[in-house]
Amino acid sequence: MSAGKSARLFLADGTPGGLLTAEIMNWTGHVVAAPRSDLAALLKRPEASRTGIYILLGDDPDSLGGQAAYIGEGDDVSKRLYQHARPEGQNGKDFWDRAIVLTSKDANLTKAHARYLESRFITLAVRASRARLTNGTAPAPIVLPEADVSDMEYFIEQAKIVLPILGVNIFRSPRTSAASASASSGGGRTDSPLFEMTMKKWGITATAQEVDGEFTVIEGSQARSAWMGAAGHNYIGLRTKLENDGTLVPSPDGATMIFHRDHAFSSPSAAAAVVAGRNANGRLEWKVQGTQTTYGEWESEGLEEAMSEGGRS
Repeated sequence: MSAGKSARLFLADGTPGGLLTAEIMNWTGHVVAAPRSDLAALLKRPEASRTGIYILLGDDPDSLGGQAAYIGEGDDVSKRLYQHARPEGQNGKDFWDRAIVLTSKDANLTKAHARYLESRFITLAVRASRARLTNGTAPAPIVLPEADVSDMEYFIEQAKIVLPILGVNIFRSPRTSAASASASSGGGRTDSPLFEMTMKKWGITATAQEVDGEFTVIEGSQARSAWMGAAGHNYIGLRTKLENDGTLVPSPDGATMIFHRDHAFSSPSAAAAVVAGRNANGRLEWKVQGTQTTYGEWESEGLEEAMSEGGRS
């Protein structure tokens, strides 16, 4: 079972949608997030004037994750944010409505560290395919001493833990999550068994795993060759995005579609609908591989025991 983490959030203005800070115990990194409407308050904070990384986020209905993002670095992050807040006609950026700043509490991040982190975060965002990146270039990681590389990779791993708490999921890679869940030796409910969905009539088999609260269909899984359900169903758009994005590609014989890479869905039913090409109840369609236990039954395992133990305490 993975070790627990203690994260501390502070709502600077007392509202959940305003400026907030985030930290993880025993991590020197520090995160500040704010909506664009609170940018003035963010720029006044001491963290914003340090060397660090910043992420600009905005809506993009055509991307799989529904977001557009820009990732940058700066010796003084506040100056970069001020520049990006200008109108497009003045070399600013209009698409974003939220800014995330990652710095170090001990102020030990250097320009070289920031450039390394920028390159790595861009690579992770591209690999995760959860947002459309507006960066014009993807700089290669600069060469750092071995010890510095180790420190920066640890910084990245901790950032990947705290950012999803703030609703920033653009670096969460389904492939990495599924692999680490499979390799885990613990028995916690963060790890799930492999689930399988079959459509024997069409020769379709898909496998999936729930990792870190997301239902991930695994690369190589099959799906119906086309959408066969009602024309106005909610998941038609998702299915179309997956096809346009290259996540779903035709099989060599054209009889089915194949998942070209792992993909994390918001729910088992969303995954089942994309696989089946029609509306589907994922709690019933997905079954623990090699058994007749449905996803819904697996999810409910241990509830009666937990309630009985709670009653005895």
